[in-house]
Amino acid sequence: MLSKKLEEALNAQINAEFWSAYLYLSMSADFAAKGLNGFANWMEIQFKEEQDHAMKFLNYILSRGGKVDLRPIAKVQKTWKTPLAAFQSTLEHEQVVTKLINDLYALATDEKDYATQSMLKWFIDEQVEEEESAQAIIDTLKLLDGNGYGLYQLDKELAARVYTPLAQSAQ
Repeated sequence: MLSKKLEEALNAQINAEFWSAYLYLSMSADFAAKGLNGFANWMEIQFKEEQDHAMKFLNYILSRGGKVDLRPIAKVQKTWKTPLAAFQSTLEHEQVVTKLINDLYALATDEKDYATQSMLKWFIDEQVEEEESAQAIIDTLKLLDGNGYGLYQLDKELAARVYTPLAQSAQ
C-alpha cells in the first residue's frame, strides 16, 4: 500500500507525464506545419511514449490500492524558432523530468517503499535514454549548422523512427 505522501507525488507525476505528452504533441504540430515531417514523427512518438509513461504510473497507483487524481494540464509552448531550439527545449525538459523521477525515488526510499523503488528503476533508466537521445540530435543539428541538405537527411532519418508501445517493449 502506498503512503499518502507517495500517492500524492505519483499523482503529480501522472500530470507531469501528460504535460510532457502535450508538449511533444505541440512540437510535432509545429514541425509538421514547417514541412519537417520526420521531426514531427519523432515528436509524435515522444507524445505516445509520454502517454504510456503516465499510464504506467496510473496503473501502478491502482495496483497498490491508491486513488488516481487526474489534474488539468497546463498550457504548453506552441512554436520554436529552429529545430535546434526545439531539441534544446526537449533536453531541458527531460532534465526536469529526470529530477522529478529522482525525487520520487528519494521519497520512496524515505518511505521504505521498496516496490515503488523497483518500479521507478525503469523510469531512471528511461530518463538516461531520453536525455542521451535529445543530446545526440542537438549535437547533429549543431554539426549541420544550417546546412539544408543535412537537415533534409536528418529529417528523413527521424521519419524512420517507429513507435513501440510500452507493453511490447522490454520493461
